[in-house]
Amino acid sequence: MPNELDSPVVVDFPLRGEGWLAVTTPAARIPSHGVDALGQRYAYDFLMVDERPGEYFFPGSGLGGALLGVRTRDCYAWGAPIHAPFAGEVVAALDGMPERQWIHPVREVVRQVVHGATFAPSRLMSILGNHVVLRSGGLFAGLVHLAPGTLTVAVGQSVRSGDVLGAVGHTGNSTSPHLHFQLMDAADPLVAQGVPCAFRSYEVQRHGAWSAVTNGIPGRHERLRFAGDGVGGADRV
Repeated sequence: MPNELDSPVVVDFPLRGEGWLAVTTPAARIPSHGVDALGQRYAYDFLMVDERPGEYFFPGSGLGGALLGVRTRDCYAWGAPIHAPFAGEVVAALDGMPERQWIHPVREVVRQVVHGATFAPSRLMSILGNHVVLRSGGLFAGLVHLAPGTLTVAVGQSVRSGDVLGAVGHTGNSTSPHLHFQLMDAADPLVAQGVPCAFRSYEVQRHGAWSAVTNGIPGRHERLRFAGDGVGGADRV
């Protein structure tokens, strides 16, 4: 039986720097977020962490963060530039939604569950937060939860692969600053179907060394960094 990920669309990795984890990935399960809604069957969540084992996305102890919380801007991913994964046209761009300035992990998880259980189409923007949708032919990329005031593009604008679109934030239905990334077959997540996605070039840290990966689908908890300059296309393997 063919695997759903056998023929993904290959795009460029949308982040730079190292320490990114695919904490949600179709390599671990499909649908990656547990549901097919909003075109997110094959979506990724990329979180930046430090060298400690686990998912330490902010300085300090995990217990301290759980009990006292942490400032949004102190999280490693916050403010990281987000780059266009292919050359195309901006078909949606929302900025200005407020960002929660303090993260209490337990509260954030409860908030996410409540939002999912009570979702209605009229509340879509409160789920996505600040975001950009790009189009290349019949392919669309959604980049979600951007920090307010960081979008550098507008609807109708053409971008090249690698152009900066905005910065990682904590808006919408987010548990901490991270990038939610997905490919879709339509611009509107309410009607879109997810499209399987691989990344053209990145590196994975294994046993203290970085190994190059080509046309890969990041596994859960693989430590990633960007490799290459991007070539601008969106191609099937």
